[in-house]
Amino acid sequence: MSEFKNVTVIDHPLVQHKLALLRDKNTGTKDFRTLLAELSTLMAYEVTRDLPLDEVNIETPIAPTKAHMLINCKVGVVPILRAGLGMTDGIMSLIPTAKMGHIGLFRDPETLRPVTYYCKLPADVEERDVIVVDPMLATGGSACEGIRKVKESGCKSVKLMCLVSVPEGIRAVQEMHPDVKIYTAAIDDHLNEHGYIVPGLGDAGDRIFGTM
Repeated sequence: MSEFKNVTVIDHPLVQHKLALLRDKNTGTKDFRTLLAELSTLMAYEVTRDLPLDEVNIETPIAPTKAHMLINCKVGVVPILRAGLGMTDGIMSLIPTAKMGHIGLFRDPETLRPVTYYCKLPADVEERDVIVVDPMLATGGSACEGIRKVKESGCKSVKLMCLVSVPEGIRAVQEMHPDVKIYTAAIDDHLNEHGYIVPGLGDAGDRIFGTM
């Protein structure tokens, strides 16, 4: 459970076990990417729990029956570049019909605010349930800007999925986007003077792509 409204901490044992391995500084790039994809798949089960189902009639080998399927389901996955890319394969393996967008951000060295350098979203994004993904919710600046860009394109249903978060980042997102549900595997203690999550897992982008 979380003390924050609209925040779900996914504490399933498999999620927590893989997150512990991911945090370990001795976990190499290949294993880090594999674990990140596995975690993203596991977390996506919870994030997509409220997708709408339609009742259908089917024939089993034994008899006719009514079943439930995702007939009119439209999902969008939008990673925040570059670290968010590491989460997409795991989600798309679970929801192969989802469409993917991309949002690229960098921090302005003068204002320290996020600046969008790339944004490409599905043409029908306004009709989709969009999941914005980024491994780390630190200051919340990138998440807030990414969500803003998705909403600006007409989307009415947005969720944020991250591996590790801190109260500072959660509060920033909730202040700017109180309607957005946040899904995380852990709420860590705080940000250090360099803006890194403590204890965190280091720079997710560097660990995904081996650019330490």
